[in-house]
Amino acid sequence: MTTVDGTRVFLLPDLGEGLTEAEIVQWRVAVGDLVTVDQTVVEVETAKAVVDVPCPYAGRVVALHGAAGEVRPVGQPLVTVAPVDATPAEPAGHATYREEERAGSGNVLIGYGTGHAPTRRRRRPRLTGAPMPEPAPPAPATPPAPPTPVPTVPPTAVPAVPPTPAPVVGAAGTGGASLVISPIVRRLARDHGIDATTLRGTGPGGVVRRADVEAALAAATDPPATATGTPPATVAGPAPVPAGEDLVIPLTGIRKVIADKLSRSRREIPEVTIWVDVDATGLLETRAAINAATPDRPVSILALLARICLSGLRRFPQLNARVDGEAQRIVQSAGVHLGIAAQTDRGLVVPVLRDAQRLTTTELAAALAETTSAARAGTLPPARLTGGTFTLNNYGVFGVDGSTPIINHPEAALLGIGRIVDKPWVVDGQLAVRKVTQLSLTFDHRVCDGGVAGGFLRHVADCVERPALLIANL
Repeated sequence: MTTVDGTRVFLLPDLGEGLTEAEIVQWRVAVGDLVTVDQTVVEVETAKAVVDVPCPYAGRVVALHGAAGEVRPVGQPLVTVAPVDATPAEPAGHATYREEERAGSGNVLIGYGTGHAPTRRRRRPRLTGAPMPEPAPPAPATPPAPPTPVPTVPPTAVPAVPPTPAPVVGAAGTGGASLVISPIVRRLARDHGIDATTLRGTGPGGVVRRADVEAALAAATDPPATATGTPPATVAGPAPVPAGEDLVIPLTGIRKVIADKLSRSRREIPEVTIWVDVDATGLLETRAAINAATPDRPVSILALLARICLSGLRRFPQLNARVDGEAQRIVQSAGVHLGIAAQTDRGLVVPVLRDAQRLTTTELAAALAETTSAARAGTLPPARLTGGTFTLNNYGVFGVDGSTPIINHPEAALLGIGRIVDKPWVVDGQLAVRKVTQLSLTFDHRVCDGGVAGGFLRHVADCVERPALLIANL
């Protein structure tokens, strides 16, 4: 959007997948900074991921619309950028900069949306009871005289939390405010009413880690003295919740999305769970043999189970489907878009490997490792977290044997894997100790009956017990 004087207002773009709003996590520019085309100006958090938002205009920032922690609707102003006036003694490099300003972004943004819902401020519980300050008013629309370009620094025009009166001595190694880099750490601290910049960072260079925030929470709830009467070491943090009072946690962001999606799944899908115990000794031996032959490309058990599931879905495509309730039809997908349930600091997410059937086993292993790592870091774009057709859930990492998981709506099935433990097992009529796990399949009874679901689960179990069968079916 361009005004008469050439000032351009960058609106919060449509971030895809039906998202209608985003929360400002951190401004990457301040009022008065020069920005170039496609330079990241703000980091926002949607219900699905933390996203860097680039500005399609070049110029000088004259206003930032919103403070950290504020929720902005799609299509509403985000940054106002004014053109840089030409001067007779224009510094070297400004000609190229001005070409960028005139050209605009060469990238195609998803869109600018049409929503015009009023801006709202998310209220978070603060254990200290201190009120949140109102955001500073935006800078005047008329841009100041252009100074010499300076490096971008963290913004101070729109503070999100009150200034800290006394930082912890030794924080960040200098006695000043500690450095907080991770959006996940910032969010964890903010949700519990902690000013993370006051904590003593134990990461490299004094960076505040998640463990530091958790230590502050523990210090706030631990008894004030040890058994010997000596006061324990404390970390700067909020006052503890008074005894007898409930802790209210807003159902927002990804937690709200998870709640809505799982509730919808339970309302709409008539799900059934079947399970079987299997001897995974042969699968573990196969994995060890593969990794010994290709140590530079290791394969995980999850990757082998993903390969087995892909083989099963080729034989039983009814489970690689979804029900279109409005059109009253079942849609079987041509490709397998494999979802992998991953527990992260932000909650449960299901990143998707699209057309997983086209990948080799080693490619599957590499893609799984990269995808789950990015999901835990919160760097996956929203498009990577939707569109799955079948989900694999390794709940065995939590030390449990079985589960009756809820289907990831609108998919039709989900395979769960329990922990692999030593158990007595009969082999060729003799009792032996084997590596045993439990597999469970939860399926939508509308897409198939027990014969199909049982056939799929039995095929998966047979391939786990005798991996040679997998090779025979490739």
